[in-house]
Amino acid sequence: MSADHTATFRTEHDFLGEKQIPAQAYWGVHTARAVENFPISGTAISAMPDLIRAFGLVKKAATRANADLGALDRKRAAAIILACNELIEGHHLSEFVVDVIQGGAGTSTNMNANEVLANIALEKLGHEKGRYDVLHPNDHVNASQSTNDVYPTAVRIALWTGIERLLGSMAILRSGFEAKALEFKDILKIGRTQLQDAVPMTLGQEFLTYAVMIGEDEARLREARSLIEEINLGATAIGTGINAPAGYAELACKFLAEESAIPVVKSPNLIEATQDTGAFVQLSGVLKRIACKLSKICNDLRLLSSGPQAGFGDIKLPARQAGSSIMPGKVNPVIPEVMNQVAFEVIGNDITVTMASEAGQLQLNAFEPIMGWSLFKSISHLSQACLTLQHNCVAGIEANRELLAKRVRESVTLVTALNPIIGYEKSALIAKTAIATGMPIAEAAESLGIMTRSQLEALLVPNKLTQPLRLGA
Repeated sequence: MSADHTATFRTEHDFLGEKQIPAQAYWGVHTARAVENFPISGTAISAMPDLIRAFGLVKKAATRANADLGALDRKRAAAIILACNELIEGHHLSEFVVDVIQGGAGTSTNMNANEVLANIALEKLGHEKGRYDVLHPNDHVNASQSTNDVYPTAVRIALWTGIERLLGSMAILRSGFEAKALEFKDILKIGRTQLQDAVPMTLGQEFLTYAVMIGEDEARLREARSLIEEINLGATAIGTGINAPAGYAELACKFLAEESAIPVVKSPNLIEATQDTGAFVQLSGVLKRIACKLSKICNDLRLLSSGPQAGFGDIKLPARQAGSSIMPGKVNPVIPEVMNQVAFEVIGNDITVTMASEAGQLQLNAFEPIMGWSLFKSISHLSQACLTLQHNCVAGIEANRELLAKRVRESVTLVTALNPIIGYEKSALIAKTAIATGMPIAEAAESLGIMTRSQLEALLVPNKLTQPLRLGA
């Protein structure tokens, strides 16, 4: 081996044999084999910084517990904790190189973390990378642990963090719709069912509905988040706690709650918790519910803004970009469209999570990596889509006031509001006359001698047309 090669690489080994590792890499032989084995998506786990930070938190909690229980000496523990702090602070992301889609139930991700932490800790102790005789990725960084408890715990911590971010984005979008509901509270329009004219409502009522829908799903998301607060840290391989000292599971969970500021609790049955991925399925279902509602809202925005001349035209969306390479002046509802596409992806991700959960066997589900990746994508993309929907669309929506007022004045749907006042028969006669002659409702009513134009127009106010009838008022 040349001197240059010696300086560029270091030799590491596992039970399969030796492998040359770039000298400056913090990852090692196990990570290198995973990179070779799983060239699947081309996306490394570094694309999930919340997960890498979560590994730092989990490994730090485990190290603290091991040190307190005498399973790890204080000197090595101190160096590992310093290394964990660097991951928690967001450093070394580029060292996490294994693919997000991988076999082995997350072992490659865990070993990537173990090797990176071991080599950072070795440098803290004044040694070169790869001196595993001094501090070992498995014996010391992974002490009292298994991929089967560390990986799902880290995934839960990362998901909790992502959910918090998504809740914030949803709250911003909900507030945006609430603001528009207030702005549009006195604007009358015709409501529609089955794409046909129905009865009057206010544009404010329509937009408030969207805010309520989002608020309901914020509550459902918090419920789903509470389920992933139950963790199996300390379960080791299958939930029996083999190779971990007595009291380790309780102490490690306590320390993780302290370090993460997340109210995690140890599962009452670690064997069940190690194989059961029901919390992921529940969370995915809630994300699908959110996606369905947001997509429906965006369908409405696209319909309500359709036109500008041959469509509904109730509202005007802000113009964000040229809509066509061939049709001058065309502007498309691109922001609602991108939310629709995110929703389609989330619904597909839910199918992936469902299939992966169902495919678990015996004491472990080997398919948590694809569940984690699917959930991370859904949470992240929904969060960003909510923000762009608010900032680039909802905040700039305008009401087409003149068109809405004209439609209300001319709409035969107004006769529904007349039923309690003049009865069904006279209301139907007014509607029939208006349709046959093309006259506005007020003019038709006056021509039939049923009501004067001024009497009917006095009824065309929101408090009489858009809420339950107040008898005697």
